Amino acid sequence: MKLEVFEDQRRVTLDGEDVVLGARAFDVLAYLHANADRVVSKAELLDHVWQGMVVEEGNLSVQITGLRKALGREAIKTVPGVGYRLTMGAAPVVVEGPAVPAIPSLAVLPFANLTGSADKEYLVDGIVTEITSALGRVGSFFVTSSTSTFTYKGRAVDLAEVGRELGVRYVLEGSIQAAGDRIRIFTQLVEAETGRMIWQDRFDGEMGDIFDLQDRVAESVAGALEPKLIWAEAVRATGKPTASLSAYELCLRAAPMVWKLNASHNLIDGLDLLHRALELDPDYLQAKALVCYAHTAAFATRFWTFEKAQAALPQARQVLDSGTNDPLALCYAGHYIAYIGRAYEEGLAALQRAEVLNPNSGTVAMLLGWVHVYMNQDDAAIASLERAKRLSPLHPHIAVINCGIANALMQKGDLEAAVLLYEQARAEYPEFASNQIGLIGAYWALGRRKEAQEMADWLRRRVPDMSVSTFRSTRPQHSAAYHALICDALTGCGFPD
Repeated sequence: MKLEVFEDQRRVTLDGEDVVLGARAFDVLAYLHANADRVVSKAELLDHVWQGMVVEEGNLSVQITGLRKALGREAIKTVPGVGYRLTMGAAPVVVEGPAVPAIPSLAVLPFANLTGSADKEYLVDGIVTEITSALGRVGSFFVTSSTSTFTYKGRAVDLAEVGRELGVRYVLEGSIQAAGDRIRIFTQLVEAETGRMIWQDRFDGEMGDIFDLQDRVAESVAGALEPKLIWAEAVRATGKPTASLSAYELCLRAAPMVWKLNASHNLIDGLDLLHRALELDPDYLQAKALVCYAHTAAFATRFWTFEKAQAALPQARQVLDSGTNDPLALCYAGHYIAYIGRAYEEGLAALQRAEVLNPNSGTVAMLLGWVHVYMNQDDAAIASLERAKRLSPLHPHIAVINCGIANALMQKGDLEAAVLLYEQARAEYPEFASNQIGLIGAYWALGRRKEAQEMADWLRRRVPDMSVSTFRSTRPQHSAAYHALICDALTGCGFPD
């Protein structure tokens, strides 16, 4: 694109078309254009454009943002710690800045104080600090310290510039409003480079409970962001050419395929990506942990037999014996070794350790809840699974969470409540066979025989050689009542012993 600046006419054209700019924006552009062969410092621009005036750096940032909107995001490059350079029509410039970490990276910007009171600045800053601290405990992504992010306080910022200056891929921003004793907090997660919004939420509370509200917001944001960031990273990695993908990016591409497994070919493709990652790095624990979860999903959906799903036991053992502090790796391997390996106490210990390492992970809370289900610890299971829903109400595995609560309710004898959750979970994730198996038992016990037979027909199509003895030998639940209820229903629906 051809940029022309006619200083005598105070006119700018882009490919022959006039570009409408304000007076200050024109002065900034004209000076950058006249010095396009070098980087112009912020101080130099302030001195030239606002001669004799005392202005804040934020005024310059506003003009740069406006110029980028008018000319294109890449027309002006930021050189962190120095200034700006006009690159449109000039020789390419290499912009040095902090390297973006290999794992998903995030900066929490100071929230806007919309309470109408400068006295509440402490409150706004305190909430941001709490959120940053909570997110910093999540091992699956990197969080920039508040010392760095608070340098942006009170400034109009360009998110792409923030991303480059801080070396992060995502930005969490927000605002706080107050009316009487009520306070409302808005948050949104944005991809820095593109400005694409990934997630948003709001939180309401009372000023008198401000410390509890701070904790709740921090916990909820951390819990919601973990799956959202991982999903966003997976989408980002998918667009890259396969030949250039690292082992980490291969795992990112595999994760959605094995997390919510809805077709057997996704399982095969996901495992292929994970095996390729392990060829690049045989010691990559995250890849081994995802292999474990793939085998968990393969049996949970009944795409594979129980015997075939046992193939990842060596990888689970390697993860758990490694001494890793990665909470996701611990929870994937720990759940698998309890579900498939029947090492319940060891799996529980791994998940409890993962919860200590990251108390704000909906995924950890979900899988911990399921191990409590297996061990017939129903109240603990429900508490953990309900916490997973509270931490991450839009979790991609919300159906697995609901199914776990239904299973615990069935074991407690509340069949009507269990049916409602099983049905909801089945609508959310129809391939998750635990829903159909639970409904066979609950429907049969409640006298809803036709509906039980419909679920039984689905199970026969998925597992043609299904029998009562197969269920007995492969289900991880300790509950005698659950076993008796399901076995009675399978027999009544015509499954062989």
